[in-house]
Amino acid sequence: AIGAKPMYLGLDLRGGVHFLLSVDMKAVMDKAVDRFNGEIRTLLREKKIYYSGLAREGDRVVVRFKDKAVRDQARATITAGVTDVALREAESGDDLQLIATIKPESVTTIREGALQQNILTLRNRVNELGVSEPIVQQSGPDRILIQLAGVQDTARAKDIIGRTATLEVRMVDAHASDPTARDYDQSRIEDALRGSIPFNMGLYYSDRGGVKEPLLLSKSVVMTGERFASAAPTFDENGRPAIAVRLDAAGARQMTQTTRDAVKRRMAIVLVEKGQSEVLTAPTIQSELGGQYQITGMSSTQEAKDLSLLIRAGSLAAPMEIIEERTIGPSLGAENIEKGRNAVIGGFLMIAVFMIAYYMLFGMVSVIALGANLLFLVALLSMLQATLTLPGIAAIALTLGMAIDANVLINERIREEVRAGMTPQMAIQTGYERAFDTILDSNITTLIAGLALLVWGSGPVRGFAVVHCLGILTSIFSAVVVSRGLVNLIYGGRKKVGKLSIGDTNWSHKVAA
Repeated sequence: AIGAKPMYLGLDLRGGVHFLLSVDMKAVMDKAVDRFNGEIRTLLREKKIYYSGLAREGDRVVVRFKDKAVRDQARATITAGVTDVALREAESGDDLQLIATIKPESVTTIREGALQQNILTLRNRVNELGVSEPIVQQSGPDRILIQLAGVQDTARAKDIIGRTATLEVRMVDAHASDPTARDYDQSRIEDALRGSIPFNMGLYYSDRGGVKEPLLLSKSVVMTGERFASAAPTFDENGRPAIAVRLDAAGARQMTQTTRDAVKRRMAIVLVEKGQSEVLTAPTIQSELGGQYQITGMSSTQEAKDLSLLIRAGSLAAPMEIIEERTIGPSLGAENIEKGRNAVIGGFLMIAVFMIAYYMLFGMVSVIALGANLLFLVALLSMLQATLTLPGIAAIALTLGMAIDANVLINERIREEVRAGMTPQMAIQTGYERAFDTILDSNITTLIAGLALLVWGSGPVRGFAVVHCLGILTSIFSAVVVSRGLVNLIYGGRKKVGKLSIGDTNWSHKVAA
């Protein structure tokens, strides 16, 4: 009735495979240096700045000149055109050198971008396995953690994780959405939809705001995703969301040649994976494009962000190696569930025995409130479709121990008021009111610690933190509302209460004596 469903089970409870992959950051930086090498070469040729030599030496690019004035001109040009490199001058005999190295902040950005691109690509791939709640997340500066609950076929999982996808740029030959474009041709689209597709053309669909738009694309590939150096969300001159794209040197030359005579035509970016093609975007060319340009027409900043990630995620940004692999069988997962359940039940029963023996009827009320707390917590986890892990079961057991603290505070407060000479009814009311502030303060401080685990933790730590934080909220409610409701139900209807069944109110004084 409340929409609760069975909880997803984590890897340690359901069984599955666990991979830890290491991203080759050296290959990432090598690729970046090669890209900047090509960009500098292209930039100097376009500006007709003559140099005597240009080559990559390790992690830097060295440009040689014979004339100081030419070197100064080249330095100004490179500084303005290639913002991610730092330049310094050097001399070696008759050679005047300009040495370009990647800026430290750009190194961090390039590394993080490659890691995030690999994570997004892997997430797209593991979705095909049909795994409920797969975990694909960063684990350290150069590692990626993958956990696939319920998957026992490690060979298939490795195949999907390790395969490659390609990104292709193709020209649109016909469409029926923008009459101002040169390639607008509604009749050809209608013919294609009826099955009459011209030779060397293909019918594809672009998702524009949830509406499938048919496109006739040329089968000739302008360039592939290897030429995309970067793609980042930005804003155009009118403040609308856009994507800033940068190509490498070869891609820039090809883009310039292709778009020179294709203004007001549309160009599509297509993701091809396992023989399936998906049109990511098909913008209209507004002017001749080069190595850097913008894709406009985004409906929101989130769409620009998602599309820029997809452009970068057409293939892995860097090679990866599986450095850790574990397979957890379903029988071990079932054993973990049984042990976790026994731990929760055992802890609950021991708490119940102690509370009833120590606080009598009020102890029984506390135990019922504790049972309600457990019910509320499991219901919340089911409604939220949270993934339950072994640390999550540990958090449930811990929540029981923490939740009973509130009942102990309430019961001791009531005992104090009885010892102070208050009537039973007044002792109940005062005890609950005075205990509430202490309960709230202690639980808020614990909640802060739980939120810190949730924000900065990862993997099993986050699973523990989710259950822990929800358990704190349900324990406050059950200890105050459920417990007080039951006590009022028992004692509230009586005109006169002679004595409260809350154990020996003089016990603490006897111990002290």
